[in-house]
Amino acid sequence: MTSHQTTQTMKPATAAKKLGVYLEATPAEFREGVVSRAELNALQADPPAWLRDLRRDGPHPRPVVASKLGVSISGLARGGVTDALTTEQIEALKQEDPDWLREERATQADVRKEAVRIKELQAAKAAKTAERADQD
Repeated sequence: MTSHQTTQTMKPATAAKKLGVYLEATPAEFREGVVSRAELNALQADPPAWLRDLRRDGPHPRPVVASKLGVSISGLARGGVTDALTTEQIEALKQEDPDWLREERATQADVRKEAVRIKELQAAKAAKTAERADQD
């Protein structure tokens, strides 16, 4: 009995997400087909010009925009940013530094501090539990 290896494929939206690009800005042949795992790996290993250009200039999907601005995706929505932005637009927004962006960056910093605090607390509890187990 032989096993048949099927090619794993994904929708263009999934591939675009994995590549960190805005689907609507990709070439039509990318959007209209399916992408195999091998094709995705090839795009990641040796990106074609269109992919390099998209990653550099945009438009960028919301997770990338949020990351470049140092805020959460929810923070973007609260700030009224619902569309994909180009690198130029992101830089202009950083220069403008509106109140909502400063507030969302502060919120994001607080969230990160809290995550570190919780992680340290969990590590201390785990060490204490391990110490008790060693004593038994």
